[in-house]
Amino acid sequence: MANVSNSCQFLFLFLFIFLSDTKGIVFQPSYITATGPTLTAFLLGNASDISLNLRTVSPSHITGSLSPPSCVAESTQWTLTREQVGKTAVRVQLRLNQSLHLCGDNETDTDCCPKPLCVLETLQLSACMGGRPQASLLIQAKIYALLLPTDSGSDNKTLIPNQVYQPLGSCPCDLTLEACDVRCCCDKDCSPEDLKLFESHCLPGPFGGHVSPTPDYQCSAQASENSPDWFPFLCVNSPPENNPYLGLFYQGDTIIPKPGPSFQRPVLSAPLSTNLYRQGRPIFTLDDQYFTIPQKSLTGQCIDNAPVAFLKNFNVKCVSLLRSCPNEQTTPTDLRVQVKNGQGGVVTVDVVDEVAVDLSQFISSTDPVDSPDETQVCENVTLALDYKFFWQGNRITDITVTRTVGIITLNGRVTLTAGYSAVFLNGDFMGEPNSGKTGYQVGRPVIAGFVDTLENNTGSIERTSINLWKPVGDGLCSTAEKSPILFGENSTAGCLLPVSLQNLTQCNLLRENVASLQAALITAAYVAKSGDPDALTMADWVNISFVTLNSSKPVEDNTSSCREIPSHQHIHVRSIITGVVQGKPQREIHALQVSYSLSTWELDCGGGDSSPCVDLMEAQLFPLTSSVTFTDIPINTGPPKTRFQINFTEYDCDRNDVCWPELAFPITRYYTGEPYSQSLAKGLILVFFFLAASVLGTPWRQIRQAWNSASL
Repeated sequence: MANVSNSCQFLFLFLFIFLSDTKGIVFQPSYITATGPTLTAFLLGNASDISLNLRTVSPSHITGSLSPPSCVAESTQWTLTREQVGKTAVRVQLRLNQSLHLCGDNETDTDCCPKPLCVLETLQLSACMGGRPQASLLIQAKIYALLLPTDSGSDNKTLIPNQVYQPLGSCPCDLTLEACDVRCCCDKDCSPEDLKLFESHCLPGPFGGHVSPTPDYQCSAQASENSPDWFPFLCVNSPPENNPYLGLFYQGDTIIPKPGPSFQRPVLSAPLSTNLYRQGRPIFTLDDQYFTIPQKSLTGQCIDNAPVAFLKNFNVKCVSLLRSCPNEQTTPTDLRVQVKNGQGGVVTVDVVDEVAVDLSQFISSTDPVDSPDETQVCENVTLALDYKFFWQGNRITDITVTRTVGIITLNGRVTLTAGYSAVFLNGDFMGEPNSGKTGYQVGRPVIAGFVDTLENNTGSIERTSINLWKPVGDGLCSTAEKSPILFGENSTAGCLLPVSLQNLTQCNLLRENVASLQAALITAAYVAKSGDPDALTMADWVNISFVTLNSSKPVEDNTSSCREIPSHQHIHVRSIITGVVQGKPQREIHALQVSYSLSTWELDCGGGDSSPCVDLMEAQLFPLTSSVTFTDIPINTGPPKTRFQINFTEYDCDRNDVCWPELAFPITRYYTGEPYSQSLAKGLILVFFFLAASVLGTPWRQIRQAWNSASL
């Protein structure tokens, strides 16, 4: 297990060093399968000093892996072009310099494909800076030759006119292809000799053959015996070619054809600024460029020049490996950018500098060297940039940034964790997104809250979140972050806590420290029922139930172990379905319970390493975990079934076709198929016929015969 852990740490360190050296340059996508002569990719990031090199690669015969990216260009059959798109994007296009038609048997031209599989190769496109590759794109080209017909064919094409502007059915009676239809005078297949045979008997109607019913307003539509007195004065004499059915063949309005859908990649244009900001739209500077702050991409890599979206808060950490002092430092002059406010005005960023004394939250690990001569002192290193955007309506009123700087002493390599955040404030209120309307949406954060009696005298609830552990870097609890729980998603997370022999001698203090760490994940006292709660309405909130630990019973601890450590925190969320909106069930939180699982911590002195059990300061790592589980409360549809209903199903109407208990249902008040008086009358008639059949039937006849014989 130790070897596996060391291997995983080495792999993470390798990926970390590789991503930190890329300086925010990345290809999108990073892998392309080409089946045509042209392909396009995008290089994102600051590509001002980047050179592109293309070469052909092949897997190794021994290991089967490809060679690493190289900045040495090779001659290929592809033409490489690049085009700057915006400030932080470059469009890269490759075009094949070869014809794709298949070579003939006696063809001497070499610009052709000798086989149907024309191109089969693997290309590697490297983005280099200073002779070192920063990003690479792998291309698998598999292109087949174009199989064209041997004969050139005729250039005659059948043009189908746009039916919006051309008449439909110019000759509706032309029903037979390449044959003359009798009495169809508009048939182009009829010769003059054929037309002479039925020229005087052509089919009537528009376009020479569309037979349509005579309109009611025609004078010939009604006979003299059934026509009203006023009809001769109002009827119309019109030829049959002029009738309302012509509207079925012509469209009078002029319609502008709309472009159809296309499967081609859209052409990216330069950013167009807008005077009106909306949520999610980018913010622009005075020179119509994106206002950028370092952010993380979907792949988890930090991008130096990422556009800031209006009303989109974020807080990211970017990790880099410093071997020397940064060449370019962010100065207050660089941060004082003029930004468009969204209504034709300009807002200048106000910069506030802070000096960090404690660098523990920014420097997580160091790799010292033996030589003291290589020690470097880096001053005014930017450690964090925290932006505050003040907005009102669709307008930005003010922007302030707090720049945190510090002095870093380099004695080898230092891992630097820089923070970047942006918060949009409406006055002094930070707009927080909801997690639903009538209920919670799956995947949205669970909203919690507490009442701040010191700064809040209105009784409103301040929003907060319920968190789980989110380990970063070395996985220790001291450097771990917190991630909010998401509705409907069960998850488990944890971190590692160093514990030494000295800590195990003070078990009460250790239990208190662990309990305080776990309690810091949940600082709220209430949880919102739905994703859109009202801060002033207590009916929208539910109390969080905490299962308290039993502290009345004394704990028996040893000198090298501690019992009943609250090492695991479990959050159980119970929700209930309150309705359905557009086919989707709406869930509300009915209860939330927080409980703890206790464990015994004891140092492991096996495996040949007994130093933790001897040295008081030698520490071992113990896990602290937290989890969340979501459970739906079933809706109570009725009282529970009795044992008789479960075992005997003969009289169960739900599981039998014949329902004897409901034999008289039509004559009861619960039957609503017809009026009660009618159903009662019909029921009494059925009872009368039953009694009559019984009296006149065989049993009663035998009784009468026996009575008569006895009387005689």
